[in-house]
Amino acid sequence: MTIRVLGCSGSIAAGDRTTAFLLDEVALIDAGTGVGDLTIDELARIDDVLLTHSHLDHVLGVPLLADSVMRRRRGRPPIRVHGLPQTLQALRDHVFNNCIWPDFTTLPHARTPVLSLHPVAVGQVLDIGTRQVEVLPAAHTVPAVAYAVNGARGAWVFTGDTGPNAALWARLERLPLATLVIETAFRDDERAVARVSGHLHPQALAEELGHVPATTQVCITHVKPGEQDVVMREIQALGLPHPIRALRAGDRITLD
Repeated sequence: MTIRVLGCSGSIAAGDRTTAFLLDEVALIDAGTGVGDLTIDELARIDDVLLTHSHLDHVLGVPLLADSVMRRRRGRPPIRVHGLPQTLQALRDHVFNNCIWPDFTTLPHARTPVLSLHPVAVGQVLDIGTRQVEVLPAAHTVPAVAYAVNGARGAWVFTGDTGPNAALWARLERLPLATLVIETAFRDDERAVARVSGHLHPQALAEELGHVPATTQVCITHVKPGEQDVVMREIQALGLPHPIRALRAGDRITLD
């Protein structure tokens, strides 16, 4: 299993791309600005998009992907966009409304669209390419999920945007865990804004990682542009036992 980090920043700046992971070259987990670094041929190979939630930095690649590949995918099944019912409804209401963007769930023809929307529920296991992906709980300001991609050496888990999340750890206690990709959007001196916006800061991260085996590789994502050095220094100062590193766009993770 190969996961390519297309974007892992909490917002945009030169060199910073928002959240998008490419799974085995055929599926996206979230579709932030990092999707734009794929070639048109790479974009045309994507068959599935798994969304954690409806916020712009995680979904804005979906409408642009549809526009870019519509002509190349004629005669092929639509790209399947998976998300909570509330996430998909937000796309219908606020993106594919023929005001912000054309409705690519009916283009180029209603019977042969380039996109189709597929609701998911926590606990569901999806067949994505040759992989099984489990939908996990997240705790954010809008309905949200996390995802676990099962691999031969354990699961690659992406928390999505989340604050403290007891339900996630309860499930992961029963799931072999190889790599945890977990957000830490803010510094400790911004803990108040982290709390109200449904994100983590280093001290909150430490509490969450108390539920995770010390052998688990922990990858930090969704840090705001220009803040990564500060956030990572604060994390390292906590003396956590886990191997911890910051993700960067362009990283490739191989799990089997």
